[in-house]
Amino acid sequence: MITQHLIPLFQKDLDRLKEEIELYSKDEQLWQLKGSIHKTPGNICLQLAGSLQHFIGAVLGDSGYVRNKEAELRVKNVPRSKLLEDIASTRAAVTDALEQLSKNELAKNYPLPVFEENVTTEYYLIYLLNDLNFNIGQISYHRQILAGE
Repeated sequence: MITQHLIPLFQKDLDRLKEEIELYSKDEQLWQLKGSIHKTPGNICLQLAGSLQHFIGAVLGDSGYVRNKEAELRVKNVPRSKLLEDIASTRAAVTDALEQLSKNELAKNYPLPVFEENVTTEYYLIYLLNDLNFNIGQISYHRQILAGE
């Protein structure tokens, strides 16, 4: 079943997100705009955690998580320690939800409308993994710009 592959991939990428956040030399750098990136790394991190906790943890795993997307985009200067806690919580919620999914559930349409057409849960999980990777790349790019690399 694909979840046996998705679980370690999500875990690895959430660990990469944690590492990227930890590599910033100063907490305030997480909230600076630089280059062509229009969202701060801190807000990208909050949005990734919120998205995965909502779309995987709450919708598929019934975790009870309630997303505040507006705050993910608006809030600033959240301590790095809080971002790292959010990543750890997200990793646990994603793992728990994916461990619960059956092959039949993966083949069904994702329970919420997310695109203009219906997609399977399996497809949407792959989409979310791809989005996670893209955004980790944005954070890494931002960090490298600040470091002058």
